[in-house]
Amino acid sequence: MDPLCQIFLLLLAFHGINPSVSSCITGCSCSQDSFGRSLLCMSALLRQIPANIPQDIRKIRIENSHLTELPRGSFENVSALEYLWLNFNNITVMHLKSLEYLPALKELRLQGNKLSSVPWTAFQDTPTLKILDLKHNRLDVLPEHALRYLPNLTYLDLSSNQLTIISRDVFYNWPVYQRSQRTEGPLEAISNAVLALHDNPWICDCRLRGFVQFIKSVGPPIILMNSYLTCSGPKFRTGKFFHEVELNSCTKPLTSALDTNLTVPAGLNITLTCFVQASPSPAVWWTYALKLLRAFNGWVPSQTGLGAAHGHGGSPLTHSPLPAVSTEPISEDTVRSELLIPAARPADSGNYTCTAANFLGNASVAISLRVVAPWAPTAARGWAPAAAAEPGAHVEVRIAKQTVYGITLEWFAAAAAEPGETWYTLLVGRYDAAQKDTIYIGPGVNTYSVTDLLPATKYEVCVAVRNQAPRKGQCVVFVTGSDVSQMEQREKLIHIVVIVCAMVLAVPAGMYACTAEALPGCLARCPGACPRRRRGGPERAAGSKESTLDSLPAGSEDGLCRPAGGARRPPDRPEPGKARPPHRNSADLY
Repeated sequence: MDPLCQIFLLLLAFHGINPSVSSCITGCSCSQDSFGRSLLCMSALLRQIPANIPQDIRKIRIENSHLTELPRGSFENVSALEYLWLNFNNITVMHLKSLEYLPALKELRLQGNKLSSVPWTAFQDTPTLKILDLKHNRLDVLPEHALRYLPNLTYLDLSSNQLTIISRDVFYNWPVYQRSQRTEGPLEAISNAVLALHDNPWICDCRLRGFVQFIKSVGPPIILMNSYLTCSGPKFRTGKFFHEVELNSCTKPLTSALDTNLTVPAGLNITLTCFVQASPSPAVWWTYALKLLRAFNGWVPSQTGLGAAHGHGGSPLTHSPLPAVSTEPISEDTVRSELLIPAARPADSGNYTCTAANFLGNASVAISLRVVAPWAPTAARGWAPAAAAEPGAHVEVRIAKQTVYGITLEWFAAAAAEPGETWYTLLVGRYDAAQKDTIYIGPGVNTYSVTDLLPATKYEVCVAVRNQAPRKGQCVVFVTGSDVSQMEQREKLIHIVVIVCAMVLAVPAGMYACTAEALPGCLARCPGACPRRRRGGPERAAGSKESTLDSLPAGSEDGLCRPAGGARRPPDRPEPGKARPPHRNSADLY
């Protein structure tokens, strides 16, 4: 065989046996450095760790790519790997066994990714790891045993994450710190470890007390890259350095109130206050009748629930604001929570509970509120005043609207000294009832709707100022209809009565005399004065079987002048093109 062919075959066999001299990954570059062979993938369109990485690679650098996770056994083919740089990718998940088969790994850099947590037990597979760079991630929790499996670290960077609260036990359990506390010889024998913890949003309350004490006392071999750690909260400590704050121990909430039994007049804005001593700052909320009263930035209108005013029969009277809850700190360990009940009413009476809770426990205090009317309720039949009536105080009442089963009242206090502060009493009930329902109306309200009443029932509604008894003209008596058609008939009847009365008022004085004193002569002259009324008389008489006012047409003069036979004339037909008078609501007649 040709010697050249033999050499070529030997080279092919050598390449097949030793992949360390195999080709590089497509889209990446490989190079030979002083510490071994390197794989460099910068801005490559990689979405996962390549599976065919040459075994002789000692350093991998994949940056600015599209990696999103480190799955299990990602580097099982490169057990000799010592340096792994995966900076500025989109890694969000790191599998518990992602570092398996990397016993020689010395440096792991994951800067600028999106890790919110790290499986710290994964570092059991990397016992020689010296550098761990996790800055500019989203870590918000550091477990107490996070550093237990990193005994040889010389550089740990946790800066620019989302750490707020960590325990000092995280570092007390770190083998590097434990060795420094046990040694009796010179510190030079122990390697220094650089620790970076700055640029995290630390919450400087009692939960951070141990860690702050650790930072104040730490020294070689542990060296802080930036010892000026600052507080991001609570608000009164924002911007302060760790060495400027003194934190107390954590305590369970203790709630209290200045007064746990309150009796107040209706119509006032009532503020219930409770104080809570706790560390850390607790969550505080109010409950009333097993309902949670949430905090509002302002009052919002409501037709139901606490603070809403309702009319008789469940109709809302006005839009009333809901209670407003506000909580603010007044000292380092004390907060004040206030519940504002605007325009308190008797329906707002009850027990209000202020509850506070933090991770140590919870506590609560109940405040009993009793809201009473500013005057005593009226006695039997609802008319006797509880005190002497105010002279000159009079209320003008009218029905603004009437439906089949209810009415809407309007009133005006003609002689109220201070209309903006005048309270009213409404007495509502059946006309023959011995006891009327009493409703208290606050200042600034002059309408009220009474709905859902019983059909075909006679009712009486009275309006009085404060503790006065209703006077003449301050009560309205009305009858509800049995259905809509009956209501329409009633309105028609009222219209007819008004029209007939108006016609009677317009008759000359001589007619009154004729009607009252000379009825026979008047009847003799009527046929001549009303010749048209004789026509159609028999038909009208035959068809009329009732003598009620409902049989009278609107605008008719029937009944004032009849023919001798007593028959009524038919109603005049409306002229073509002439509009009928508009229908008037019965409420306009009151």
